[in-house]
Amino acid sequence: MKKIIVTLVLFVFCFAVNAQEVVYKEVTYQVKGSKILKDGTDVTKILSVEDQEHIRSEFNIKKEELVKAEAEAKKQKEEQEKAKQALKKEQEEYKAKEKALKEQAKEQKAQEKALKKAKKEQKKAEKALKAKEKAKSNFEKAEKKHKDAIAKYEKLKNKGKLSPVDEEKSLEKIEKLQQKLDKAKDKL
Repeated sequence: MKKIIVTLVLFVFCFAVNAQEVVYKEVTYQVKGSKILKDGTDVTKILSVEDQEHIRSEFNIKKEELVKAEAEAKKQKEEQEKAKQALKKEQEEYKAKEKALKEQAKEQKAQEKALKKAKKEQKKAEKALKAKEKAKSNFEKAEKKHKDAIAKYEKLKNKGKLSPVDEEKSLEKIEKLQQKLDKAKDKL
């Protein structure tokens, strides 16, 4: 695109330099204002009116072509500038969309991480709840066994059916069950 503009500018410049020169009947004339020159000498009065008009009309045609070429070059330059601006705008929009997508991906990743953490916390809470329920169940079992052992001991003692050896065994059993009950209570 730059090569085209450079070529046009050079073309316009060359055209402007030669625009004052007009070739008529194989002779090169130069037009400066109202004077017509041949090899730097004023020949306006020597030429016939018809020749002067023809040279001036050729000069005006070249001048109009130069103006048109300049206008075309200016128009192309403006179009190029507009295209450049449009491209720049597109690039900025693309960058903005790309940035928005990155932000969205970042947010999604953060949400996934938070969800994973929440699931982990939930599992941890469920595990703790199960452990608490198990400790409660163990405590209740230990308490029941302890109460049953005491009740059996009391029942046998009241009937008088306990020998000193059986009484010692029963008291040891009650003591062990009391220790288990205390452990279960601590865990609870």
